[in-house]
Amino acid sequence: MGENKQRMLAGDWYLPDDPELAADSERRFGLCAAYNADGGAPPAERTAILAELLGSVGPGVRIRPPFRCDFGYHIAIGEGTFVNFGAVFLDVAPVTIGAYCQFGPNVQLLTASHELDAKRRREGWEKGDPITIGDNVWLGGGVIVCPGVTIGDDTVVGAGAVVTRDLPPGVLAVGNPARVIRALT
Repeated sequence: MGENKQRMLAGDWYLPDDPELAADSERRFGLCAAYNADGGAPPAERTAILAELLGSVGPGVRIRPPFRCDFGYHIAIGEGTFVNFGAVFLDVAPVTIGAYCQFGPNVQLLTASHELDAKRRREGWEKGDPITIGDNVWLGGGVIVCPGVTIGDDTVVGAGAVVTRDLPPGVLAVGNPARVIRALT
């Protein structure tokens, strides 16, 4: 394994312009293209494509195309989770999604970060921080989850929210940046 892939997998700063990472991206490109193809493959074929693309997929997971990701192999999705149209999961770091979650259309899970230092940013340095979504979480349409965020079990995030910090279990959060407005009991 090359240095940049090792650095990426370790959560360190790395340069994505790397032949090994480009090959991983090409693998993802082909699988996403097959999954997202117009007319669609039968459900069993789509399930097989997801199983090959993603790190792990629980039973009964449904993802409506189009679906986009960086590599796929960093994504784990729990049983019975539903992801609506237009999801983007940038998985340069692990993306862990619990069981029985509901994601509205155009949800983005973004693990990638870029350098604040302009010189290093021009050089292309980036890194990823994991995203963890608990069980039975509902992310409304257009929710964006930023790098390093954990969302607790049974939490609901309102449509269009931008989640920049961890959210505890069992709350309703809305806004940009997302803020907890009440407990759900």
